[in-house]
Amino acid sequence: MAINHLAPDKTEQFADNIVGFARALRAAGMPVGPGAVIDAMSALQAIDIGNRADVFTTLEAIFVKRHEHALIFKQAFNLFFRASEEWKHMLDSVPLPDEAKKKPQAGSRRVQEAMSQPRMTETPQHQEQDLRLSVSDREILQKKDFAQMSAAEITEALRAVERMRLPQAELLTRRYLPDSRGLRLDLRRTLRASLRTGGDIIDIHRLGRIEKPAPIVALLDISGSMSEYTRLFLHFLHAIGDARKRVSVFLFGTRLTNVTRALRQRDPDEALASCSASVEDWAGGTRISASLHNFNKLWARRVLSQGAIVLLISDGLEREADSRLAFEMDRLHRSCRRLIWLNPLLRFGGFEAKAQGIKMMLPHVDEFRPVHNLSSIQELITTLSRPLPPHHRSLIRSAA
Repeated sequence: MAINHLAPDKTEQFADNIVGFARALRAAGMPVGPGAVIDAMSALQAIDIGNRADVFTTLEAIFVKRHEHALIFKQAFNLFFRASEEWKHMLDSVPLPDEAKKKPQAGSRRVQEAMSQPRMTETPQHQEQDLRLSVSDREILQKKDFAQMSAAEITEALRAVERMRLPQAELLTRRYLPDSRGLRLDLRRTLRASLRTGGDIIDIHRLGRIEKPAPIVALLDISGSMSEYTRLFLHFLHAIGDARKRVSVFLFGTRLTNVTRALRQRDPDEALASCSASVEDWAGGTRISASLHNFNKLWARRVLSQGAIVLLISDGLEREADSRLAFEMDRLHRSCRRLIWLNPLLRFGGFEAKAQGIKMMLPHVDEFRPVHNLSSIQELITTLSRPLPPHHRSLIRSAA
């Protein structure tokens, strides 16, 4: 049964559900515009809307434009048809494709939140009241410790982190490109241009240094005391990694794991799920010295060769604190442009470096900052946006 065979009131009801479904997809993060809704209504007129699988395939072909949106669409389609009583009498019990019925592995949080959003028919007074409450809650959320947040507050914090953007601190390279304000003479282009005027040099062409964003290398502690902070910070690294492709991420507990490729997936939930599947020691013990040794030996030359900024996220509570820890920290410090240690223990006002591991690590960092709430992450963004210090090449050579 096609749409044009429905009664007028059923046709209008059907169109309202299509619009509501498209609105839910937009709330879940999919770019669905009015044009796609019109195309969907036109396409549904050519199929049997009593066949659930045909409706699923048709809407998927129109609304899904990227591979990473396919899972979001499947979850939203399943939830929408199960929750919408108006659709049940239009669609039979034909099951969805097996792939669509699988338990979602990622993205389910955004889909469920999109389906639970209030209707757009609320009065302006209610909307204004909700806005005031949300602004007040947002101010409190900025200062609240990640470890003390409820599930709903963590969800709001994740939304705020995913919206963060890092202004790129530019790094001068050795390469040049044409630049009218450059300081270096482009002799080749200048002489070539003089051929047009019989050898007279009229226009002088110049070259300027190419600027690229400084690479960022993050070393994240995934021990039991750091799991909540690391998970939130991974969302931040995913948000800035989409715009800054030169972001390398390593997780360490009892061993070191490179999750850079896993974190590059466009969907944040899929990226975090892939990172969790890549490590075997999440929320376990901590061996900072051994992990830093493996990084310095296997990865430092690959990811620190262009003046990278290293972010070390750890509480510094090392079980095997000895001279090796100080040696590996010193080597890491000499191999990078700037080493920033982010420690959630700094959230305590009377914090003192009494632990042996912290005492050994602290002399080898450029900055020692907290990372326990949204405000601390925002302050880190400000720090990373500042002009970069000169590169100490002599120290790098001695460390290599």
